[in-house]
Amino acid sequence: MSEGPIRTLSPRQKSNVVLQPAGWPQPKGYANGIKACGDTLFVGGMIGWDEHGRFAADFVGQARQLLNNIVAVLAEGGAAPQHVVRMTWYVRDMDEYLNARPALGEVYREVMGDHFPAMSLVAVTRLVEPQARLEIETTAVVPER
Repeated sequence: MSEGPIRTLSPRQKSNVVLQPAGWPQPKGYANGIKACGDTLFVGGMIGWDEHGRFAADFVGQARQLLNNIVAVLAEGGAAPQHVVRMTWYVRDMDEYLNARPALGEVYREVMGDHFPAMSLVAVTRLVEPQARLEIETTAVVPER
């Protein structure tokens, strides 16, 4: 992550830029903002089921499958995890999320790498699929070539 004033993308710049205002504390596991220019991909709310509609029994297992689902959709659009600029996480149980953070961080880095986009986390009372523990919406921008 960069420190200092916001940088602008030049026409030749080929990557998204993390925005980190000078003097702000360094976020852990997310970015305050990202500036991007290129093809935008919107990934609808993904949940942690596999191609057969089966869910992992636990929160972290569902998160792993969900992130793999996001990566698969990104690939269909010519994108990869490093192109993700924003994620909105919806969890059914905030305590379950908080208790799973160490393992969840490992799974996130395993699937998404050391790339941390702008993120929001929202607790919800339910999701459409009763077995789903979490859902994530994702936006990616593939830089212009």
